[in-house]
Amino acid sequence: MPLKTLLLNPPSFENFDGGAASRWPATREIESYWYPVWLAYPAGQLEGSRLLDAPSHHVSPEETIEIAKKYEFLVLFTSTPGYPGDILLAAAIKKANPTIKIAFVGPHVSVLPERTLREAPAIDFVCRKEFDTSVVEFANGKPLKDILGVSFLENGVIVHTPDAPQIENLDALPHVTDVYKRDLDVTRYNVPFLLHPYVALYSTRGCPAQCTFCLWPQTLMGHAWRKRSTDDVAAEMAQAKKYWPEVKEFFFDDDTFNIQKARTVELCAKLKPLGLTWSCTSRVTTDYETLKAMREAGCRLLIVGFESGDPQILKNIKKGATVERAKQFTKDCHKLGLTIHGDFILGLPGETHETIRRTINFAKELDVETIQVSVAHAYPGTELYDFAVKNGFMVGDHKMVDEGGHQMAQIQYPGLPADDLMEAVHHFYDEYYFRPKAAFRILYKAAWTSADRKRLYHEAKSFLKLRAQRNKWVRDKRAATTPSPETVSA
Repeated sequence: MPLKTLLLNPPSFENFDGGAASRWPATREIESYWYPVWLAYPAGQLEGSRLLDAPSHHVSPEETIEIAKKYEFLVLFTSTPGYPGDILLAAAIKKANPTIKIAFVGPHVSVLPERTLREAPAIDFVCRKEFDTSVVEFANGKPLKDILGVSFLENGVIVHTPDAPQIENLDALPHVTDVYKRDLDVTRYNVPFLLHPYVALYSTRGCPAQCTFCLWPQTLMGHAWRKRSTDDVAAEMAQAKKYWPEVKEFFFDDDTFNIQKARTVELCAKLKPLGLTWSCTSRVTTDYETLKAMREAGCRLLIVGFESGDPQILKNIKKGATVERAKQFTKDCHKLGLTIHGDFILGLPGETHETIRRTINFAKELDVETIQVSVAHAYPGTELYDFAVKNGFMVGDHKMVDEGGHQMAQIQYPGLPADDLMEAVHHFYDEYYFRPKAAFRILYKAAWTSADRKRLYHEAKSFLKLRAQRNKWVRDKRAATTPSPETVSA
């Protein structure tokens, strides 16, 4: 029997969508949770293990410590915003269960293994990058020195074993939905623009795109694109449909689900007979024929990273896409009846007040169903982080989130301070959603079903509460940096 293993997406800030669940860890404007897919893979390979997703299931730190007493090995997926609290939790778990072995996994510790081990003596080792194999090998008794892709302290010296090769045969991994069925309550997962309840999984790993800000390809899974067979994906989807007949939507959370046309069309042909509603991520480079095949196979919504409406910023971040192509892609989706959730980022290299205005106008011209507006975050290990540090663009304390885990502006530029960026986020939302066309869409949706009315009411309350908090932060910051009349006259 392997070590009795607890795979943990840790409790952190209230309603924190981070760690194992999110590429952009933060507490959202509206409460939402993604699935801890990465942790589900080793959980499915270790008999007697448990996947504990504390944030979505509202498990407190105290309850987590009590649960961990029953286990011999803890695997904790940390994030840059959650890391300070996660190492305190690890210390408390080790104090309550002194014999437990603790491994930290995730992008932050993959990039900073030595710092992590020095700062947190409760951690026995760190797994770098993909950790499916290293975690399972340790649980099955293999010595750390013989496991690839781990870092640990030995007699006060940091030992880094050689990097592990990427997993090429993704079909050999367990189906994460089997683990969800065993350990998770799917009704606990909510994303505002997806149908509820939903279930998320991957059909590929890696992303060949070179976006300078993107976390996972640069720190966790690499740029090499690896795919499951279409038969394996279809088999998992068929079983998932049997597991949860009440699930309204399945979501392929791949970084680049439809980047290869032939594979996408082949998979769609196998999904179509299942009669599922599903959604996925997409790049704007996807052509009409591929989108048509997806729509006919049950695809409802695409998450699309438009990022910016400024052509130079798109070049600066190596997006590999143009404003013109984004417009044509959106027209194609509208024609096919595909819904789009658009993602935009303010504060990328080259941002000015003028480029922010251009992006807001661009978003309104696209007129997609829903949007998310984020401030640029420079995660350690990304090209954006190196750029911001080298050029002195990081805000003094480098703070990514506030005391509630909500995003804070971490990067600022000459003529564009952090408080202007934060204020611009809400100007963006206000201009977009308070247009007659956008407001009508929301009201029309709410008018049709009571479930949508209740959900939209709850989401609107959450958003407006955070909006007020952020506006107060901007006012307070400006008040603190504006000289008083007495100082000026002196």
